[in-house]
Amino acid sequence: MAKLRMKKIELIALLTDSKKIIELLQRRGVVELCRNDDEKLENTNVTAVVGEFEKFRSTIVQALDVLDLYSPEKGSIADMFGGRTEVGTDKFGKEAMRLEKIMASAGEILRQNKIINEAESRIPQLEIRIDTLKQWTALDVPMNFRGTATTRAFIGTVPYAVSAEAIEEMLPDGCSAEAIFSSKEQTDLFVICTREAADEAEDVLRKNAFVPLSEPDNHTASELIDAGRDEIRKLNESIESAKSEIEKLAAERSELQFASDYLTMRKDKYEALDALGFTENTFILNGYIPEKYAEKLKKEIESKFTASIEFSDPGEDEDVPVLLENGRFSSPVEGITQMYAMPGKQDVDPTPVMAFFYYLFFGMMLSDAGYGLIMVIGTMIALKKFKLETTMRKTLTMFRNCGISTVIWGALFGSWFGDIVQVTAREFLGKEIGSIALWFEPMSDPVKLLLFSYGLGILHLFLGVAVSFKMSWDKGDKLGAIFDTLPVYLIVIGVSPIGAAMFVDVDPSLKKIGLYVMLAGVALLVLTAGRSSKSVFGKFFGGLYALYNTATGYLGDILSYSRLLALGLATGSIASVINLIGTMPENKIIKLVLFIIVCIIGHTANLAINLLGAYVHTDRLQFVELFSKFYTGGGREFEPLTVNTKYIKFKEENSNE
Repeated sequence: MAKLRMKKIELIALLTDSKKIIELLQRRGVVELCRNDDEKLENTNVTAVVGEFEKFRSTIVQALDVLDLYSPEKGSIADMFGGRTEVGTDKFGKEAMRLEKIMASAGEILRQNKIINEAESRIPQLEIRIDTLKQWTALDVPMNFRGTATTRAFIGTVPYAVSAEAIEEMLPDGCSAEAIFSSKEQTDLFVICTREAADEAEDVLRKNAFVPLSEPDNHTASELIDAGRDEIRKLNESIESAKSEIEKLAAERSELQFASDYLTMRKDKYEALDALGFTENTFILNGYIPEKYAEKLKKEIESKFTASIEFSDPGEDEDVPVLLENGRFSSPVEGITQMYAMPGKQDVDPTPVMAFFYYLFFGMMLSDAGYGLIMVIGTMIALKKFKLETTMRKTLTMFRNCGISTVIWGALFGSWFGDIVQVTAREFLGKEIGSIALWFEPMSDPVKLLLFSYGLGILHLFLGVAVSFKMSWDKGDKLGAIFDTLPVYLIVIGVSPIGAAMFVDVDPSLKKIGLYVMLAGVALLVLTAGRSSKSVFGKFFGGLYALYNTATGYLGDILSYSRLLALGLATGSIASVINLIGTMPENKIIKLVLFIIVCIIGHTANLAINLLGAYVHTDRLQFVELFSKFYTGGGREFEPLTVNTKYIKFKEENSNE
């Protein structure tokens, strides 16, 4: 079905039912709302309400982040694939009644986290202070000591190494100096003078870069260090106590997750209300809905509410959203199309066009039956055992199909975890086994695989050109469809035997036929490509320019398919090297143990790396080579009002999937 046909929806209902209808539409998830632009209708300002919901939701999200930090949720593989928790509307209503208590729990989690953060921020400060005070432990007077009735004391530092004797020589009579601590960078000094000599001594010290110690506490350095260590101990205790409280509150994680989704839904609902138009007693809703859901939704709403719903076709100039729907074979790769761009108004959905070649190329690039078997088994278990979200199910189905293709190509090329069958028979059973390829081994005949890759590439490109032909034909430009397509086919088909002759022997008569076919394509292209120009020169040079673009463009495109050979050889050759490393020891027992370990680690890494490579390069062949022949993109994805939640979903959501 590809792109679903869209209808415009206009709903008129009683104002008192507005929230209930919006909630129903939110659960169904099949209507994209359009903002009301009728000046005769009133709008409602929901900014303040939405802001409150966002504020509460932000508090919940922060609390969940704190729980994840100090009490991570122990998730299993089932949890990872299981997706959101299904809830009924009755349970949803009961949980919503507990929102105030849940918010209190979130506030307590954040309060405990604040205690931790403040303590963790204070501890480094105390540690730095203690390290600084350690230099003064030899001083047995309080750090803020300034003298007695008859003396004046100076406690401070000079930024260089100096002895107490040298300082005393600079000072006037009646002064005594003591070096408390000394290093290359600084010297800590204690200087005491009589009141009469204090001013002169202070002047001398200032000239020698003396910096007084500003310490307000009336305690010795040792006492301050002990107090600091005691405070650190208490702060650590408060941290542990706060962490313990957070761990206790982790039991309410599911309630917090529910509250996060509940507040998200409430926010989305009020934002939807902002798009409506209101009269004194009614409200009007406009939007888009897939035609296949229209009548079902109309019957449901009109049976529950006093409402009137009308559907109409969108205008040609309207920005109609796009929703894709394909069969079981093609739908798993819809995400690849969406990753590139949604189809524009004049585009066909490229998903069913590329699906077959996507699976084909992926399997050919990975090309190891053992790796493909792991993919198939793993994805089948996940698809069968877990209740997956739609997106995850499609992704795993895509990789399952790619795995099946990989098994087929691996069997054709004789690659089962590289050459593990031959290596095992030779090293542990003492038997030599020849090739197990159902077709041929790429390592022994890479040119054959290269030419085959180019052949598949030409078919892939021809498919794109054929789609372009159909699009032009359906628009009524039948002559243009022929002139834009036929020359390309003739040129590429004609050049193919000539190009193949560079690698293998080709029958001379076939090359001669290819030359004539190519020349016919060149002549047709030169004569027709510039047909839009009014002048003879314009037509001729337009044709030459089109010939240049076709020659260089298709040559580069066809050469791109050599990556099918490159990645296929990389997977098999690396796998064979892994098997070789595992059989290096002479001792059979050690060899067996090493072989098992190396194979598990090596083949896992090889599968991961080449799986990524196959995925990226298969995408590239679709985006760059295929899509460039017929696909523009630029469409806008259908964004319905829906239950946009992270942790829960309504059981009835599945009704429209």
